[in-house]
Amino acid sequence: MLCALREVRDEDLAVLFGQWADPVATRMAAFTAPDHMDPDAFERRWSRLRADATVINRAIVVDGEVAGTIGSWGDPGQREITYWIGRSYWGKGVATCALNAFLTVDLSRPLRARVAYDNVASQRVLEKCGFRVIATDRGFAGARSREIEEVVLRLEQA
Repeated sequence: MLCALREVRDEDLAVLFGQWADPVATRMAAFTAPDHMDPDAFERRWSRLRADATVINRAIVVDGEVAGTIGSWGDPGQREITYWIGRSYWGKGVATCALNAFLTVDLSRPLRARVAYDNVASQRVLEKCGFRVIATDRGFAGARSREIEEVVLRLEQA
C-alpha cells in the first residue's frame, strides 16, 4: 500500500470528522476529546492545531483519498505521536506506511506514543517502525467512559 503525506486542508475536515466519529474506531482509539461527536468542536480543534507552530499534522492520502491523519506535538524530548486511520483502511498497511513517512518529517527523538492496551494492531505498527514499549500507565478513556490501561512506547535516536 502506497501512501503520501500532505498538509491538512479545509476540505479534508468533513472526511476526517466522519472517520473520527466512527464508533468502532472511537472505541479502539479509546482516548478521545470529550466533545468528539460535535462537528463544530472538531473544526475548532483542527483550527487550533493547524495554527500551533509546535504541532506537526499531516493528512494521509491513499489513491487520492484522505485515509486519516498523523501528527506530533510537545516539547523537545517529550514529543508524542498520534495517528487516526479511517476504518476502511485498517489492515492494509496504511498506518505503517504513514508512520514510516512521518518519521522523516518529524526528526525529533525521542518520540513517544500511547496506545490502549487492547489496541494490539496499533502497538504492532509502532513496534514495526522502531518504537519499543517502555511502560504501562492508566488513564481515563473518554470513548469508553472509564479508566483503562495503556501501553507507552518510545522511539530513540536512530
